[in-house]
Amino acid sequence: MTAMTFLDMLGAAEQRNQSLLCVGLDPDVNRLPAAYAGKVSHIFDFCAAIVDATADVALAYKPQIAYFAAARAEAQLEKLVQHIRSAAPGVPVILDSKRGDIGSTAEQYAVEAFERYGCDAVTLSPFMGQDSIEPYLKRYGKGAFLLCRTSNPGGNDLQARRLHDVDSQPLLYEHIAQQAQGPWNLNGQLGLVVGATYPQELARVRELAPTLPLLIPGVGAQGGDAAATVQAGWRGSADATTGKVASTGFAIVNSSRAILYASSGEDFADAARQAAIATRDALRQAQQAVLSSAH
Repeated sequence: MTAMTFLDMLGAAEQRNQSLLCVGLDPDVNRLPAAYAGKVSHIFDFCAAIVDATADVALAYKPQIAYFAAARAEAQLEKLVQHIRSAAPGVPVILDSKRGDIGSTAEQYAVEAFERYGCDAVTLSPFMGQDSIEPYLKRYGKGAFLLCRTSNPGGNDLQARRLHDVDSQPLLYEHIAQQAQGPWNLNGQLGLVVGATYPQELARVRELAPTLPLLIPGVGAQGGDAAATVQAGWRGSADATTGKVASTGFAIVNSSRAILYASSGEDFADAARQAAIATRDALRQAQQAVLSSAH
């Protein structure tokens, strides 16, 4: 039996949980709840409690590797991915590592993401070109998200520049979107990272890459608007009988801090669940608005 691809997993998780929400797992040791505060050994316990509280609400989980590596907690990350498999079966895991190298080094990073940690997709920097992403796309069914139009102000330094000093030439982020939609998408599982803080550019990326999954950080603590994000980046339809929504262009909307640190008390997991439900519902409401406007 052929294993499910990353996009297959997204589609199944969306149907089951009716959600666009990606829960970012960025465990800052200094911001853990009082019972765990400052205790590196409890990073897994904290993240596992968040997963348990949001398993039926999430479309995906996105652990950020730096928070684990800085705390020498890589073994806890391995354990966490295994826990997600049992607590939220079928919900894909995106390793946020933003790797960007070539050749045998890139091959080793692919081993790290897909074999050591057992993740379903990874974030990458496309700065070194197509051969820097090929080692990841050689893996059957594994996803990769290329940094395209990121949510930080410094993204303007390069991403908003034209390839040549001619108005008819695309901006760099537009070129990345075109390449990802076309010749770079070797295994059909390629996606793009586009920040929610730039809804106009998000809409432009969706225009250039109508079917690619978009990983969208910036909703929540960074100030991105849920309704504007879905309007710009999501495409899909609703089943006439069941009313269930299905994506033709996934918008994987990430929220990290607003969920993880919804409370610093003993109720942190319950507070995280309520924050996740509120975000999930806001995104669903925005989906309905998109569908209504299309008729």
